[in-house]
Amino acid sequence: MSRKKEAFRPKVEGKVGMYVCGVTAYDLSHIGHARVYVTFDVLYRYLKNLEYKVCYVRNFTDVDDKIIARANELGEDPISLSKRYCEEFLVDMMHLHCLPPSVEPRVSDHMPQIIDMIKKILDNGCAYQIDGDVYFSVDKFPEYGQLSGRKLEDNRAGERVAVDSRKKNPADFALWKSAKEGEPFWESPWGPGRPGWHIECSAMSATYLGYSFDIHGGGMDLVFPHHENEIAQSCAACRQSNISYWIHNGFVTVDSEKMSKSLGNFFTIRQVIEFYHPLALRLFLLGTHYRSPINYSDVQLESASERMYYIYQTLYDCENVISQHAVRQDNIPSDTLDCIVKFKNEFVASMSDDLHTPVILAALSDPLKIINDLLHTRKGRKQQLRMESLAALEKVIRNALTVLGLLPGSYLEVLQQLREKALKRAKLTEEEVLQKIGERTAARNAKQYEKSDTIRKALATVGIALMDSPDGTTWRPTIPLAMQGQMAPMT
Repeated sequence: MSRKKEAFRPKVEGKVGMYVCGVTAYDLSHIGHARVYVTFDVLYRYLKNLEYKVCYVRNFTDVDDKIIARANELGEDPISLSKRYCEEFLVDMMHLHCLPPSVEPRVSDHMPQIIDMIKKILDNGCAYQIDGDVYFSVDKFPEYGQLSGRKLEDNRAGERVAVDSRKKNPADFALWKSAKEGEPFWESPWGPGRPGWHIECSAMSATYLGYSFDIHGGGMDLVFPHHENEIAQSCAACRQSNISYWIHNGFVTVDSEKMSKSLGNFFTIRQVIEFYHPLALRLFLLGTHYRSPINYSDVQLESASERMYYIYQTLYDCENVISQHAVRQDNIPSDTLDCIVKFKNEFVASMSDDLHTPVILAALSDPLKIINDLLHTRKGRKQQLRMESLAALEKVIRNALTVLGLLPGSYLEVLQQLREKALKRAKLTEEEVLQKIGERTAARNAKQYEKSDTIRKALATVGIALMDSPDGTTWRPTIPLAMQGQMAPMT
């Protein structure tokens, strides 16, 4: 609200109340949605890491014009359609490693609370009735526009704000809509109908967090009209209503246009994770500061996948070596300790400074490089207290990955999944790659180096890198050759 950076001070010491606007469940979620919920999952994880007791509320809108339109299109009951898509959304969130919120309320379960709030707004003289509809009167709320910075005369009937000549002001918005034939409805003091979109979140946030809580979040597209209208309604129902911090994430764009269902330029989470690992998608989303726009492309996903493979391969190798030795709790060498202290300080400073996740991802490079040196170089293998260094470095990286939601249950399992996705993108099977490796080995043995190079390059072109060692040749995923020229450096 103040448009400036402020220190976070919760209303109740040690506790945080956070409400994030959830999906309108009428279709599979796209990666614009993934960005919202990955962003707030990181905030949730970091607050918990700072030992706050967090009540995180994320709702489902399961009563809405868009749901009804889709249900009519499919000849399905709107409530059962939205229930199905709520379940699909939860599956997507699980794939993306988003922790379940403390509460996940649905509009259809909260009609008494919504009706009660509308009554309060009417009693306080901030709304009016017309033919079974109830409208909020923006003229009765002088602070209207304080979040978005818009002046009342600039406002037009916009998204989900119906053009209606009966309204006192074109910017007035529906709190209650009278029932139309074939639509779901609930009984109310104003006749049968259903709630407007904005009132749902005001009522559900007040139910679980009270009228005054710490953090309200969502995508940048919700600043106006949704969050502006929420503030107006909540203050009209309760003068003491106050939310300390409004947090909005930037858009995911495709060719610099906002990704949205209405523009038809979106990729569902399902479409993306069919070919890329969900944690690579999560890493890609965290590679840009949450308030900045992020441009979706296959090149960026390839880059995130390769980075992910490097991180997990390093940690898997490290874990393997440690497991074969008894690690003493001795002091670790000063250069390793310096690296750990530097990383921890950078982690806290960057996360505390408005969740600067790209800085953390870049800062992982140093401890990962030291692990690889200790594992694979002659000098590293000879270092005093090598196991203690490896164990301490692995632990500090693991803790950071946990807060970022990037720690898998098993490094080996994810490495295998990353390989499978790379094969799928390359339209190859493991057997075909191994056959090519065999052909290349035979060509090298026969000194047919041109043929050997052709095979290597053909595989590199589709994202399969060959690695030769004294024990033979293995492969790992890489960025396809054609894409490497389009690469922006990964932060």
